[in-house]
Amino acid sequence: MALSEPPAHESADGTAADAPGEPAGRPSPGASLLAHVRAYVALSKPRVIELLLITTIPVMFVAASGVPPLGTALATLVFGTMSAASANAINCFIDRDIDQEMRRTRRRPVAMARVTPLGALVYGLALAVGSTAGFALLVNLLSAALSAFAILFYIFVYTMLLKRRTAQNVVWGGIAGCMPVLIGWSAITDRLDWAPFVLFLVVFFWTPPHTWALAMRYREDYAAAKVPMLPVVATEQRVMLECVLYSWATVVTSLLLWPVADTTPFYALVALALGAVLLVQAHRLLARVRAGVTGPKLSTMGFFHLSNAYLALLFCAVTVDPLLAGLLD
Repeated sequence: MALSEPPAHESADGTAADAPGEPAGRPSPGASLLAHVRAYVALSKPRVIELLLITTIPVMFVAASGVPPLGTALATLVFGTMSAASANAINCFIDRDIDQEMRRTRRRPVAMARVTPLGALVYGLALAVGSTAGFALLVNLLSAALSAFAILFYIFVYTMLLKRRTAQNVVWGGIAGCMPVLIGWSAITDRLDWAPFVLFLVVFFWTPPHTWALAMRYREDYAAAKVPMLPVVATEQRVMLECVLYSWATVVTSLLLWPVADTTPFYALVALALGAVLLVQAHRLLARVRAGVTGPKLSTMGFFHLSNAYLALLFCAVTVDPLLAGLLD
């Protein structure tokens, strides 16, 4: 996820803008093409895709009980990236009005008119068709169906139905972000099992506190855009209490993978240690709110970054565990 806006002297796609007082000049065809490509890459929200791949790769190791087949793994990553990029691009098309209102999103390509709304829509639809067809032809039909479901759910359920209507938007809308776990597992096994559903629930419970921590930092943005994120419609104490509860659910669910997937004690110890750190920070923020600390002084972005690290390290342990189990056999 992009956590900050580009500096004032940079454009939305990361290229340097003309300095104040200097003639703009005419860009070369090569520079113009590069800017266009960068705009479409930004439209795909690569930081979000990185987070999705963090959960896709490890589950393939668990499904394969070791290193997954290289061809299948690469195809899954390529088409999974295309699938996520398609949903993100169509999201930018639909949300272009509110993106212009929010400081965090107003430099997105459609909001900045660097990509036309029609261009974003066509790009997103082309990626959706290409990713679904690629999964069906080169991986399997189950992964293709799950990928298509994730795209449709993110667009129609989250973006069009939930986001502007309910404070529970990221709770249920987060289902789309959990789907890479199921897609990664089904790509290797051509079926679903309890282990990927446990990891699905880990991401499901992790998403609300992670997102709300960011939303607290940009509360005024969401309020201006009339998006009813929980920090906009509820007190800080209510938000932090729910963050604590969802954090507990995340940690407890992560420990269920030990008996369900028959992992080694290595995974259990890592999950327990990471969970303890996450819970301590969540409870610390709740205590600070109850002590009267409010607004920017609450420093919720620390929890946001910590939750990112928590998920990345937990899924690293998911990757390492089957390799370690193979060495111990």
